[in-house]
Amino acid sequence: MSADPILRQTPAQAARSRRGLVTSPHPLASQAGLAVLAEGGNAVEAAIAIAAALCVVYPHFTGLGGDAFWLLADGQGAVQAISGIGQAAQDVGGYGAGIPVRGPRSALTSAAAVDSWAQAHAFSAAHWQGRLGWSRLLDPAVVLASEGFPVSASQALWAQRRGTELGTWPGFVAQFCAQGRHPAPGQPVRLPALARTLARLAQQGPREFYEGELAERLAAGLEAAGSPLRLADLQATRARCEAPLRLPYRQGELLTIAPPTQGITTLQAMGILSHGDLASLGEGSAQHYHRVVEAIKRAFIDRDRWLADPEFADVPVAELLAPDHLQRLAQGISPDMALPWPHRFQTGDTVYIAVADGQGRCVSLLQTIYYDWGSGVVAGDTGVLWHNRGAAFHPDPAHRNGLQPGKRPFHTLNPGIYLEGGRPRLLYGTQGADGQPQTLAMLLTRLIDHGLDPLEALRRPRFLLGRTFSDSRDSLKLESDVGAAVMDTLRRLGHEVQPIEAQSALAGQPGVIHLAPDGWLEGAHDPRSEGLALGL
Repeated sequence: MSADPILRQTPAQAARSRRGLVTSPHPLASQAGLAVLAEGGNAVEAAIAIAAALCVVYPHFTGLGGDAFWLLADGQGAVQAISGIGQAAQDVGGYGAGIPVRGPRSALTSAAAVDSWAQAHAFSAAHWQGRLGWSRLLDPAVVLASEGFPVSASQALWAQRRGTELGTWPGFVAQFCAQGRHPAPGQPVRLPALARTLARLAQQGPREFYEGELAERLAAGLEAAGSPLRLADLQATRARCEAPLRLPYRQGELLTIAPPTQGITTLQAMGILSHGDLASLGEGSAQHYHRVVEAIKRAFIDRDRWLADPEFADVPVAELLAPDHLQRLAQGISPDMALPWPHRFQTGDTVYIAVADGQGRCVSLLQTIYYDWGSGVVAGDTGVLWHNRGAAFHPDPAHRNGLQPGKRPFHTLNPGIYLEGGRPRLLYGTQGADGQPQTLAMLLTRLIDHGLDPLEALRRPRFLLGRTFSDSRDSLKLESDVGAAVMDTLRRLGHEVQPIEAQSALAGQPGVIHLAPDGWLEGAHDPRSEGLALGL
């Protein structure tokens, strides 16, 4: 193992390059990916290094015990999706009274992130001349976990928000609170148990997480904590390589992940918005916000009615994305009146990674443990924090998204790629659960309809429809820098407007890379985050 595989570079919110560019929510992870590109690695290899590093330095939003979703595209527009969703345990009895959102009983689905890395690595070797070994790509994460890193402000914030609840989660205090309390921002911390797990994965390969001695310890730790997951559930876990969903938009085409993710929801919202001239509304105007909010509402209604694991329930994807259906939804939007909104909002957190290499090969990737800190359960002595994605199931097995053995839960993650002329032009994605389609719709209209550059599009104020950590009302949260006039107009249209602070973390933490036709790469990560875009 090299002593320091991480390339050091001055942080910047935005970067421009012809040779390769990365963006992620943490500087050390971005530096790990850029180092891979500097060695001649491709976009997939860099993305794996970033994803693994984030499991160490951003443990409140992602980890080995979670899920991941990839969109891959080469410079000519040949695309591949990888859907890494862990399935429900085979024994899911005893949930009739409800599914908890924290603790061992919420850790009821297996974790497919690591296998998604394996599938991407195999794709890279077969199609993109990938030459860097598996262990090299995990090397930065091993070093960070064993030698230490400064705690991010985001991690400290979400530990503070959970307060004394952290002490009730099995194994959490021993893993993250070595001095009896969670470290403050900037305080150095080491994760030796996770370092050992990552080192074993690097040596033995990715299936060690599901079938080897590590898998046995993971299963034993989860069972001892009270999770229904067993070794056989881990052994059955596989990420799926599949075709992405597609939808025409303006002069190009939007790509995303198929159900049971809400990628179709983002596509529906954009398809509704395509029936109208957004550029004429004025970027950031009250009508711009109104139109996007109303499109989101109608897409969410379809989502809540239809979205589920298509292996267990019919999901009429073609009908939901049909031009005539989207046109009818668009025609139902009144320019003068908001649709009432009593619908439930789902929370969650994740990390977005984007990479474009010098050959035009691209990765758009989201990785998650669902809620901040996931289930809160650390699996035995492995240092692996397990996700709580199973909390997205309905406890009634007869429900479309009802809990059943081996079923995949509804998933909020939906990374995207925008093609123009059949070639990648935009890579995009965001943290934020139900906020993801909302953030992406505002972002895409600014990038595509209004022609803003990535950093400027990310800087502009956004909205969040629904409840938040500190506000249980289903109101329209608007960052205060939208201006009083816009808020007053939206109130007159019938929106229940609630101001939140400018550049609020509640508005999501997206990243964007723009691949210009002249070969320049321009990328940025949201100024609301500690994210970092770096170019060679």
